[in-house]
Amino acid sequence: MYLNQHEIKSLLNTSFDNFVDFVNTLPDIRFTASPYGKWSAGQQLDHLTKSIRPVSSALGFPKVTLLYFGTSAIPSRSYNQLVADYERILDAGAKATRAYQPGVIYPAQRPALLQGFLLQKNKLINKLAGWSESDLDRYRLPHPLLGKITIREMLYYIAHHNEHHLSKLKDQELQGHTWQNQLQQLIF
Repeated sequence: MYLNQHEIKSLLNTSFDNFVDFVNTLPDIRFTASPYGKWSAGQQLDHLTKSIRPVSSALGFPKVTLLYFGTSAIPSRSYNQLVADYERILDAGAKATRAYQPGVIYPAQRPALLQGFLLQKNKLINKLAGWSESDLDRYRLPHPLLGKITIREMLYYIAHHNEHHLSKLKDQELQGHTWQNQLQQLIF
């Protein structure tokens, strides 16, 4: 499905809000615990914010500066195609590059992390209004795993990336091992 600006804005809002709503339901221990070596909810929130920040900044640059990354000679992929391509790369073993990996997160950081995440959402939404439909398909930005992709594709990616990490968090919650058992394993 090919999404227009209004649909992209809605998709972004939903993906950010769903992630925040879920994270807000977690007690501090589940916000900071890293079950089985996986990223905690706080670390995933930090990772998402780090990955969105450069895009929200770039959307405010004069478009002439974005010519550095070239322009796209082909139309943007559909949302579904971009998601399929990204998932294929992950299935092949790709991982977040060092710049986007989170550090240790503490419970007291939750309000600031949530505020920073929502700030990036607001920046994206506000800056998106300054882009024409044709410019979303013309200009490109580099992605560490997908290469140079159009602005439209980057916005699709951000929405999917948020949902991807939300799905990981929900899967961790549904695993057969209770959090109390995991804490006992860490302690003993």
